[in-house]
Amino acid sequence: MRRLIRLLRLRPLESGVMIAAAAFIFSFFVPIPEEDLSPLPVISMRITDRNDRTLREVLSDQGGRAYWLRPDEIPKHLIDATIAAEDRYFYSHPGINPFSIARAFVQDIRSRRFVAGGSTITQQVVRNIYHEPRTIFGKMIEGWRAIRLEKTISKKDIIVEYLNRVPYGNGTYGIEAASRLYFGMPAAHLSLAQSAFLAGLPNSPSMSNPYKGIDKAKRRQLIILKRMLSENYITKEECGRAADERIILQDPDRQLRAPHFTEMVLNSIPADERSRISSIRTTLDYEIQNTVEILLKGHIASLRKSHVTNGSVVVIDNLTGEVIALAGSVDYFDSLHDGQFNGALAKRQPGSALKPFVYGLALEAGMTAAEVLPDIPFAAPTQNGTFVPQNYDRRFHGPVRLRTALGCSYNVPAVRVADKLGLDAVLAKFHDAGLASLDRPASYYGLGLALGDGEVTLLELTRAYSMLARSGNYIPDKIILAIRNINGVEKPFTSPDSSVPAGVARSVFSPQVAYIITSILSDEDARAPAFGIDSPVSLPFPCAVKTGTSKDYKDNWTVGFTPRWTVGVWAGNFDAKPMRTISGITGAGMLFRDVMLYLEQSGNWSGFRVPEGIVHVKVCALSGKLPGNACTGTMDEVFIRGTEPTETCDMHLKILVDARTGEPARGPIRGRSLLTETIEVLPPSYDSWLEQREEGRRNRLPVPGPRARLGTPVSSTGDLQRPAAVEFGISAPENGAVFKIDPSLRREFQMLDVAVVAGPAYHDVKLLVDGKLYAELSDTKIARWALLPGGHAFSIIAERKNKTVRSSTVRITVN
Repeated sequence: MRRLIRLLRLRPLESGVMIAAAAFIFSFFVPIPEEDLSPLPVISMRITDRNDRTLREVLSDQGGRAYWLRPDEIPKHLIDATIAAEDRYFYSHPGINPFSIARAFVQDIRSRRFVAGGSTITQQVVRNIYHEPRTIFGKMIEGWRAIRLEKTISKKDIIVEYLNRVPYGNGTYGIEAASRLYFGMPAAHLSLAQSAFLAGLPNSPSMSNPYKGIDKAKRRQLIILKRMLSENYITKEECGRAADERIILQDPDRQLRAPHFTEMVLNSIPADERSRISSIRTTLDYEIQNTVEILLKGHIASLRKSHVTNGSVVVIDNLTGEVIALAGSVDYFDSLHDGQFNGALAKRQPGSALKPFVYGLALEAGMTAAEVLPDIPFAAPTQNGTFVPQNYDRRFHGPVRLRTALGCSYNVPAVRVADKLGLDAVLAKFHDAGLASLDRPASYYGLGLALGDGEVTLLELTRAYSMLARSGNYIPDKIILAIRNINGVEKPFTSPDSSVPAGVARSVFSPQVAYIITSILSDEDARAPAFGIDSPVSLPFPCAVKTGTSKDYKDNWTVGFTPRWTVGVWAGNFDAKPMRTISGITGAGMLFRDVMLYLEQSGNWSGFRVPEGIVHVKVCALSGKLPGNACTGTMDEVFIRGTEPTETCDMHLKILVDARTGEPARGPIRGRSLLTETIEVLPPSYDSWLEQREEGRRNRLPVPGPRARLGTPVSSTGDLQRPAAVEFGISAPENGAVFKIDPSLRREFQMLDVAVVAGPAYHDVKLLVDGKLYAELSDTKIARWALLPGGHAFSIIAERKNKTVRSSTVRITVN
């Protein structure tokens, strides 16, 4: 350099000027650093449902919303409209337009303030990257960088940078965010009219705010369309159609969709990774979510009189474990009732909703659904005294089969089973089912653990029931399908803290145990004694369901599943105030029903899959053993092969009763009017329970041997001696007999056998009950009739020698 200076014979000052000038000129060729053009500073993370519908946007570093579009995602007429609106010489200038700058400078001098910038599209890109102050020096730096930017990237890339960075008003940065805000669609779907409308907003986003007044923005749109026509971007016909097209703006209310769910999604992504993510596609289906939210709001409003102010719903797809809908509260923005609190993640007592897992463990231990459990007073010593469980109806029901105990949700049998199995084993099974919130030792909960005295979340409980729907296989719930990085690459998401690898299921129950529990929970007859035949959870398709209410009436649950869906519902108050006059059936059950009806509205219903190793056996409805000739009712029960009963019922016994005294017949029976009655013979452990029951004191028969209670009276044509038969008529029951309905037995188990005698000369025999045809008795001479309160008359008619004959009438009374 010194030699060059000596050769040019330049003085030092001149040399310095020359070097500075050369450096300045050279600086225009220095590329803009690649990191300065990174989309990271303006990108905002978009959370969508499974169908790419926006649920929520996480604000960018600039405080606005932005999406980074690739060149192929931007329609040509949008680029043309932007150039016509902002910089008609864009393709010919080197980054700055001297004529525009001079014109703006004159306007600024006259106004003594910045009223026009004269900035090119390239300069506006630079301004949105570096945010130089709006001074003369700042404008010089901006122009210098604009020229450098033109040397760094192509014109096409510059316009892409512009469309992705500039503000379009109302907190939006970039054309995609603006298109979604104002028109509710991706930028790729914009019409020519919409493109010209949006292209006019960056010129003055606040002054042209279409939500404050669309007229000014519309006038700007028409100017841009005329410029596009003059620049031959569009034809005259296209210009006319676009000018006439009505601009319909989307509602400016940008409230969060599925706010509790999207918060869960955000919390599952480490904070240091969010800056590298452009969008998250979740498992949620917003159409289902929106319907669930509407149903939740309506049902909770109907429960206000019962002091219920909030609720939560979770819907899981059993096939994948994906959370399809999650409503954490009735109204996220209701501060009066703590709406931002996520009820799906709140730890609360589930009440009886945990019983299926207790009984599942019992089935694993060798019990069967026909096992007889004593629902009689029970007391267990604890560290703080004595635990005495009570049933919801404040009654004891004596011997009940496991199916009935679970179906009716009786507390006492569940506690007895838990005590027999051991609390540590019960708690371990709960943990195995994913109920991780039960994080205290078993001794902390005591036997109340079987009744839901521990606290779990609605999401945990719904996930555990989906395990039952999946034949006993547990998989973690899933809320994210895929994540797209800032480069547009989408990859499936796997939770780093998942206890089960993706696609791998962990067996909690065998398929056979899960099926039997499902069979019980979907058995309307099993729950009928407690909830009635036509309860709110009775649905027209196969559905296994369980309700629960905490002991202090603060929490109300209904959880259940079909082969496809599992739905969990909680109702109550976030401030822990108790509800009033409400149960799982009448509270959460009503909402559960409506959600399930919506999910299964297609009508393509299928039953629960029956695994191998399941057998059906007819058993006595009382003892659960094989029926004997004295059993008054039988039912079909489900067993795991190898656990079927082999013993015959020993709880039913036939005896002869004196019709006049109602006492067992003793001594000679000739000339006495006798009835054949069936009594239930119970073990001595039921003595105290029988004594306390009113019907036990009144109807227990003084027969030797085991304690007994009078069950449904029946006549018999069996081996026991009975009164002399008549040739044509009703042989049993006897005229004037009185019967009593046992309130502790299901009505279908309380049947009266009406025995008919008709000799060979009689044919076409028909039984009349209360004067109406009841049954035709062609082959059999016994008809079964369900006991009904009141007085009733029985008779038969038949054909004999071409004449119709009628028997005498037998009248009975049923109390």
